[in-house]
Amino acid sequence: MENNIKNKVIVITGASSGLGEETAKYLAEKGAIVVLGARRKDKLEQIVSDINAKSGTALYQVTDVTSKVQVKALVDKAVTTYGKIDVLINNAGIMPIAPMSEVRTDEWDSMIDINIKGVLYGIAAALPIFQKQESGHFINLGSVAGIKVFSPGGTVYSGTKYAVRAISEGLRHEVGRNIRTTTIEPGAIDSELKLSTNHQESAVGVNEFYKLAIPASSVARAIAFAIEQPADVDINEIVIRPTIQDF
Repeated sequence: MENNIKNKVIVITGASSGLGEETAKYLAEKGAIVVLGARRKDKLEQIVSDINAKSGTALYQVTDVTSKVQVKALVDKAVTTYGKIDVLINNAGIMPIAPMSEVRTDEWDSMIDINIKGVLYGIAAALPIFQKQESGHFINLGSVAGIKVFSPGGTVYSGTKYAVRAISEGLRHEVGRNIRTTTIEPGAIDSELKLSTNHQESAVGVNEFYKLAIPASSVARAIAFAIEQPADVDINEIVIRPTIQDF
């Protein structure tokens, strides 16, 4: 089934580290053309350089997913350069954990802007192209926190990931004839996500929880599995977590 990845043009947001970086490298090894978006130019340059040095094909565009203009520009760059886009991986996300009683509305706004609106902007940028092509694949990064509320402290984060799950399922219903939709719902995965918590007491709990994390490459393989299926097979949802994680 590797041929179902080879030469596919795959756009990945949040690609400068963690799941995005590992997924980009893994898919490039399988022959995909990867177009990477994130805010940190230096990180993107290094990842693209690493991929191309190993005979892969990659390019990047600095992208803040809170800007619909920048997300559209990322997708348009892929189409302009390679003539198509086969897969959009909406991966960018943050997870600042804190009790709601802290009323950290700036963090709530950021989670909504990145975790929800960033996904919607990706869909808005790619959907018209997928419809014109009569093919395409959305892969949206949710979380086990979008299945069960991560509490205490993760209420708003869980709310954003419940939203991603709902948006993905609704999208599947609306456009599923030729366009595939997959939600990937990771548990504790080793990435920079755990670093976005600034509330000191919550950060201690987050760091303790992430001691059981499994590598980001685990998610990369799950994403590849969804992509490499035949065109008439739509893997709608994958929940992946450490065997010792009990929720």
